[in-house]
Amino acid sequence: MQRQPELPGSGAAMSSSSPASAAISAAEKVDGFTRKSVRKALRQKRAQGSSQFRCQSNLPELQPLPQLKDSSSNEKHELFCQKLEQCCVLFDFMDSVADLKSKEIKRATLNELIEYVSTNRGVLVESTYSDIVKMISVNIFRTLPPSDNPDFDPEEDEPTLEASWPHIQLVYEFFLRFLESPDFQPSIAKRYIDQKFVQQLLELFDSEDPRERDFLKTVLHRIYGKFLGLRAFIRKQINNIFLRFIYETEHFNGVAELLEILGSIINGFALPLKAEHKQFLMKVLIPMHTAKGLSLFHAQLAYCVVQFLDKDTTLTEPVIRGLLKFWPKTCSQKEVMFLGEIEEILDVIEPTQFKKIEEPLFKQISRCVSSSHFQVAERALYFWNNEYILGLIEENIDKILPIMFASLYKISKEHWNPTIVALVYNVLKTLMEMNGKLFDDLTSSYKAERQRERESTDLYLLKAGNKYLGCWWNFLDNMAELKPEEASLGLHFLH
Repeated sequence: MQRQPELPGSGAAMSSSSPASAAISAAEKVDGFTRKSVRKALRQKRAQGSSQFRCQSNLPELQPLPQLKDSSSNEKHELFCQKLEQCCVLFDFMDSVADLKSKEIKRATLNELIEYVSTNRGVLVESTYSDIVKMISVNIFRTLPPSDNPDFDPEEDEPTLEASWPHIQLVYEFFLRFLESPDFQPSIAKRYIDQKFVQQLLELFDSEDPRERDFLKTVLHRIYGKFLGLRAFIRKQINNIFLRFIYETEHFNGVAELLEILGSIINGFALPLKAEHKQFLMKVLIPMHTAKGLSLFHAQLAYCVVQFLDKDTTLTEPVIRGLLKFWPKTCSQKEVMFLGEIEEILDVIEPTQFKKIEEPLFKQISRCVSSSHFQVAERALYFWNNEYILGLIEENIDKILPIMFASLYKISKEHWNPTIVALVYNVLKTLMEMNGKLFDDLTSSYKAERQRERESTDLYLLKAGNKYLGCWWNFLDNMAELKPEEASLGLHFLH
């Protein structure tokens, strides 16, 4: 008999009359800042949660079974299946004192199963596959609980760890040993590890517990490698998860782990790339750069993008134009990440592809160099420390220098940060060495333009001043024609 799903800590402790609820309700009446602060303080009191809502109640205590290593060859198979069945019993880890003996028996049994599968050959006979997958499914597949914190910020808040991890970890360990065993036969396992199984596995990537996501990453990678018939389905489901993340939920805990798996998958794509793979790059991976929590998975995302460009250099132009389209306008941290990714792309770009994007790209780099945020300006200026990029710039100096010159020259005179000014001087020196004549021409043109601007400004101010003085004299002339009492009244209103 299974229990009905019940949130950890539910019941009287979380009723509407509880002190915690009262504190939150009272805080909500004050202001949003207080409300968030109170909730955060309350969350810190409990760092664990559990999604094991299916724990059986009123179970008899588990009894230790004989050791597999001590049993005869004829008994091993039946005993192995009995131990798998014993490990299907679930326990409530939110109650730290309940079923202690049974929990320990299950833990020891799982460890024994791990060792048995790892060190023995011939144990994975066809009849055991269904029992193994059943035990794994019963233990790891569950509905993940809603986050304790609706405003959960992975960058600042501590995740809620899975309370039943002492058992779940061992189940994942066993699952990996099962998949990696020399006796493992995908032709048999595919009857049980099917699309439904994979779909449930992918849903677990939304777990807040990073330990579980790390195991899931390895498990899914093994499944992708061994089950050729599931590969297209896995890619499609990851595609769907990302689309929901971008356009609907804006939240999914396992984005970084799924991207890491994709990096390996993309690396193995055959050439020429299929249209569906190119579409995934442009319609999913590039729009993912707009996500709020980009910093949590940007390294993995950039790696996937660069892997695509390594496979097909003709994708470079649409990728860079896509990044320029989604370039952050108000978030300096994101700008720094975008600049880092652009440098990674330029490291693998072909000179012929570089010519296609040099103008829009360096217009954006020029804007970044001019940024008042010194980290953005600094990251953009670091491009000139990259030997390969310097070579590309030198080959195309006639187009790039006119784009960059005005920003660099102005910064060298006006930027508030001395480090940026020093970097700009080095960049200007490098550009001058590449094409001294063009540099001198641009310097003369820039100074002449600035002189014209100053003269135009001075002339405008002079005309404005003369106009103001003319109005003032007209006013005084009019006042002189008035009677004394009218003039006094006019001056009063003037003041």
